[in-house]
Amino acid sequence: MTSCKDKFYENIKVVKNPNDTLVLVNKNNKLKDDFIPNNLIKLDLKHSNDEKYLKKEAALAFYKLSSDAKKLGYRIIVVSAYRSYTYQEKLFDYYVKEKGINYALNCSAKAGHSEHQTGLAIDVEGSNFDYDLFSESKEFVWMRDNAHKYGFILRYPKGKEDITGFKYEPWHYRYVGKEVAKNIYEKNITLEEYFEVAN
Repeated sequence: MTSCKDKFYENIKVVKNPNDTLVLVNKNNKLKDDFIPNNLIKLDLKHSNDEKYLKKEAALAFYKLSSDAKKLGYRIIVVSAYRSYTYQEKLFDYYVKEKGINYALNCSAKAGHSEHQTGLAIDVEGSNFDYDLFSESKEFVWMRDNAHKYGFILRYPKGKEDITGFKYEPWHYRYVGKEVAKNIYEKNITLEEYFEVAN
């Protein structure tokens, strides 16, 4: 497992465009503790396993993705979506308590540093009903190769841990819109690398 690099959680900037579809939230860019995204809607239970919320634009894009996948015999369901600052704080503390600080830093974000707080990030599961093993489901390859067509990117790819600060998460996807998602997919880059090139 990649260890947390020194550059992470240093020189932290407060996000100025938290409601932007292309907002960058990571270990160096933090959302305010009272930030709640606008346009959050409750996900239809056909597309999620429980009461979950996403920004409307991301939710509608996922509905289309999930419905199209279902027509092909795939099951792609949201198991985690919007999380509040407080929820993330408790989750990170849980990982620290149960698994230790190094595990927590690699596998979870500190409060304010989670994309889930933007309302644009999702964790998904497939027909094996285990998001931790999503990469072993038949849905994974389809999702990896088609999510960008709906505006989603695989946010924490394998081999990019030193850039994203997080271990490979085959179940975690982020909505960025079709044009940017296509660009990121075709160039095989991360959102961080996209912004480096764009700036």
